[in-house]
Amino acid sequence: MLSKKTKYGLKALAYLASKENRQPVQIAEIAKHENISQKFLESILLSLRKTGLLSSKKGKGGGYYLIKEPSEVLMTDVMRILEGPIAMVPCVSLNFYEKCDDCPDEGACSVHKLMLQVRDSALEVYRNNTLEDLIR
Repeated sequence: MLSKKTKYGLKALAYLASKENRQPVQIAEIAKHENISQKFLESILLSLRKTGLLSSKKGKGGGYYLIKEPSEVLMTDVMRILEGPIAMVPCVSLNFYEKCDDCPDEGACSVHKLMLQVRDSALEVYRNNTLEDLIR
């Protein structure tokens, strides 16, 4: 299940991407428009800023803004930043692989085989969508 952090992060990114002038947008405006707790949104936007998707400007006329064009922001990157590994179990993760403690043979594991298919399907969707696709 998608976490609220990821859902709200996607909504905030889409809101910022929909702004044509790319001027900084205050957290309060995003929170009000997207019906998100301002305090929770602050922590989400801070994470996105630390990873280089957003930047911020302080003072009058300040707020958060996208650094990249929406067409350059891949959903694989956004999902990994906000949600963590895309794979549902660590033994099929591309970037965060770990052997399962309770599984002696991944090749014979029925859960492993299923989760590979789930991971590949999710990656296909994320790789083929950008932030621009969300706002169209």
